[in-house]
Amino acid sequence: MFSSRVPGVLNLNRLSSAVAAHRTAGREVVDLTVTNPTAVGISYGEAILAPLADPRGCRYQPEPFGLLPARTAVASDYRRRGISVAEDRIVLTASTSEAYSLLFKLLCAPSGDEVLVPAPGYPLFDHLTRLDGVSSRQYGLEYHGRWELDVDSVDRAWTERTRAVLAVSPNNPTGSMLSLREFGELTSRCAEREAALIVDEVFTDYSFAAAKGDGRRAASNRDCLSFHLGGLSKSAGLPQVKLGWIRVDGPDQSVADALERLELICDTYLSVSTPVQVAAPALIESGAEIRRQIRERIQNNYAALQSAVAANPAVELLAAEGGWSAVIRVPSRWTEEELVIALLRERDVLVHPGFFFDFAHEAFLVLSLLPDPAVFADGVARVMEHVGG
Repeated sequence: MFSSRVPGVLNLNRLSSAVAAHRTAGREVVDLTVTNPTAVGISYGEAILAPLADPRGCRYQPEPFGLLPARTAVASDYRRRGISVAEDRIVLTASTSEAYSLLFKLLCAPSGDEVLVPAPGYPLFDHLTRLDGVSSRQYGLEYHGRWELDVDSVDRAWTERTRAVLAVSPNNPTGSMLSLREFGELTSRCAEREAALIVDEVFTDYSFAAAKGDGRRAASNRDCLSFHLGGLSKSAGLPQVKLGWIRVDGPDQSVADALERLELICDTYLSVSTPVQVAAPALIESGAEIRRQIRERIQNNYAALQSAVAANPAVELLAAEGGWSAVIRVPSRWTEEELVIALLRERDVLVHPGFFFDFAHEAFLVLSLLPDPAVFADGVARVMEHVGG
């Protein structure tokens, strides 16, 4: 009866079952997996969502790519980061997930076309590709003091059905950023093989060293058709507002051809609400203060984690350049699954195992850098006591 795009078995995994049982029993959980900025004590102020009540939002104005003032506001925000883009190359979406879906519809036929995705990487890609009838193949990121693109693995994964390469910079969860050389490796292959490059830049405002991060950011691309994704969920800490965007770049004719087809796709759905488009300029502006708080939070927690790891020779903190997560390598006395369940049951602390993100081998734990600093320090201390004992 049901489509093969949806998994046939939807049972909870062992960790999810353990978390449910833990909470049903009324036990506390020090959650080091939380990535919701609205749930970790960030101060938003009472009036931040007031622009959503603008009376202009009562008038429906269907525009496939979004209302021009909202797209202009997004283009202006790119200039804040040193990127010049015309508003007619901005496409508004309801979320980054929807942006992926629109691009899969644009680039891939649901009959075996493929996209390449990074590993380690965000597990949502499995669902996003499957729901659009697209196949995914992994290429690797390898850690050699910093995370590096495994160029040979890109070539091994590439087939005649490859239509796009997905890159995330900063990556979730590794925190790695594409260097200019690595960006060039991907763009040259996409250009030569007539594929598109999709670059998820939602965490781009959260580099741990701002100057270095800005230098590694790919500002423009004239070699291949590329799509750069962003949104208020991360840039303004407003995941509940549901506004994302696509910046289209590349050779002029390729961009024009892509926009012509995207217009048809977007006009079919018209998913972005009018109130959020009307409010977009004000929300983007007010996001600066939220962004400052989040940046301060993750940088302080990352520094605290560095100190905790330095005092525990059994644990290694893998170098990261940005994002909201950190990865630690721990002794392999247990499987990752055994370890995270033991941390939950014996220490009341929740972390992600590396295999959730397709790490090539064990044993890694992934920690969110967003929790309240006191909560974060408490949780990290519990983890260090357990794995170092």
